[in-house]
Order: sequence, then C-alpha cells, then structure tokens
Amino acid sequence: MLSLEFCIAGVMLISLIIYMLTGGADFGGGIWDLFATGRRAKAQRALITEAIAPIWEANHVWLIVIVVLLFVAFPVAFAAISTALHIPLTLMLIGIVLRGSAFVFRTYDVQSDTIHRRWSRVFAVASAITPIMLGITLGAVASGTIRVDVASGQVDTDFISAWFAPFPFAIGFFTLTLCALLAAVYLTLETEDLALREDFRHRALIAAVSVGAMAGLSFILSTEGAPAIRRGLGSTPWSIPFQVLTGAVALWAIWTIWKRQFRLARILVPIQVTLIVFGWGLAQYPFLVTPDLTFANTAASDTVLRSMLIILGVGGVLLVPAFWYLYAVFKGTPQRTKESSEQHDTYENNSG
Repeated sequence: MLSLEFCIAGVMLISLIIYMLTGGADFGGGIWDLFATGRRAKAQRALITEAIAPIWEANHVWLIVIVVLLFVAFPVAFAAISTALHIPLTLMLIGIVLRGSAFVFRTYDVQSDTIHRRWSRVFAVASAITPIMLGITLGAVASGTIRVDVASGQVDTDFISAWFAPFPFAIGFFTLTLCALLAAVYLTLETEDLALREDFRHRALIAAVSVGAMAGLSFILSTEGAPAIRRGLGSTPWSIPFQVLTGAVALWAIWTIWKRQFRLARILVPIQVTLIVFGWGLAQYPFLVTPDLTFANTAASDTVLRSMLIILGVGGVLLVPAFWYLYAVFKGTPQRTKESSEQHDTYENNSG
C-alpha cells in the first residue's frame, strides 16, 4: 500500500509537470518576446500576447498547489528550502510579479512606442529570470549542499554556496530552454499565418538543440554537483531504458518540427518535458532535500496528510473540469491577429 507521504509527493510532482507544461510555456512566450526580430517582430509579439492572455494567471494555480503542499505536508523541508534558498526564491517571486504586472501595463498603459518598449522589456526579462531561478532552486535541492539537522530543523547554510554553483545554474538554464521549446512549439499552432509559423518553427529547432546541450551539460556537472541524482539517472535498473525512451521522444519531436508536423510536435514535446521532470523526480526520491531530508522523515502527521488528500480529491473534482473548460473556450481554435492575417495573404501571394 502506498504511504500517505508518497501520495502527496506524487501530487507535487504531477503539479510541477503541469506547471511546466502550462506556466512554463507562458514564460517561454516572454523569452521569444525578448527575441522577436525582423519585419514580423510586431506580429510575433501580438501572437504571443493573444496566446498567453486568456490563461496565464490561471496556470500559476499549480505552483500554489506545490507551495501549499510543501508548507503543510513537509514543514521541515519547507523551512530548510525557504531559508537556504531564499535569494533565488525571492528573485523568482519578483520575476513572477514583474512579468504579470508588465504584461498588464503593456496592454492597458498609454500606447506609445516608448512605454510599450519599456513594459515589453520588463515582461521579457522577468519571463527569463523566473524559470532560471526555478531551475536553480531545483538544482540546489538536489545537489546535496543544503545540510539540515533533522531533529532540530536547523539549517547549516551561508545562503549563497548551495545555489551559486555550476550545477544549479545548469539546471536553471536547462529549465529556461525547456520553457522556450514548449512556447515555440505551441505558438506554431496559434496562428494560421505561414510566415509566423516558420518563425516559431525555427525558434523551436534552436530551442530543441539547446535543450539537448543543456541536458548533456547538466548530466556532466552532476558528477560533482549532484552525485545522488547522477547515481539515480546512471546506475538504477530503470535509468537506462528511461533515458533511451526520453531521448527517442526528443529526437522524434525534433523530426516532426523539421518536417512541419506541428500537431504531432505539440504532443511529443510535452511528453518529452513530462519524461524529463518525471525522471528527475524518480532520481530524487526518496529525498526531498538531499541528503538529509526525505519525504518520510519530514512528513507531517498522518492525520494532516490524510486530510490533505481528501481536500485534494475534492479540489481536483472542481479544478480539473474548470481548467478543461477554460482551455476549451480559449484554446479550441488557432488565434489569428489582423497583422498575421495580412502577412498570411502577402506570404501566399509571394509564394504563388
């Protein structure tokens, strides 16, 4: 029978996966907003805005679920993480706030070029900083440099060295490339404009190669930076078949992007990201904060965990259909801006 803390840990991992697939793609949109170039730069930014606008606030629900579960179900681990990693966590939260504020102000502030560029810059930079800080936090938690006295909960930290190291930063930029890949692939189906699709197809290919490079670099750095993760990903019975599966899905996804099979790519890339995050969770388990805090030795009482699972069940019955309806309403058909429509006609005329 599965333990209560294992069930809570599973919900946290699933929530992290969903947050990456939804909120991570929103951050990726901000990254591509930063790199919007050429004569279609305005149309690219308009497409990103239309794609993100209806759903970006709701996607943060999954991050809130993770934080609340960590706080209530594993209070010792929450205290250790928030103490040792308060700098990257604070930067991540500032990035989330600035990104959301800039996105709104860019839409409703005075529509001059100067003000629009200012808010666009804040929106784009905050969209890049936030996933980097999220990845740095995950990398630091797995690195084994945060030492905690389980009995007293005392954290031995200088507030810097646990996260300001090569491996956490590699995971930070790995997370950034995953967000960029998701966004680029999603955006290929958010428009009917062939030229815009090609723009984001090229970006998706760049991001896919970057994901592979950062995955390799992270694995190399894990030898010294996170030996427990390295053992989990390199020497357990499931690790090699799992990595082969993940690599095969990644190569298949790149092939579909190259061949312009965008609908299939939009299925394969989320599967790829899911496998990456799930594999990290498997390699990390049973540690919540390596090497001192496990899910078992930091869990709250069974009464608390059991009550949380009941609440999660009831909440899921309400939340999942609501999200399904939200996406069905706003993501049922491709979005098409006036600019993209005009460029689509021009592109087809030139092609003809």
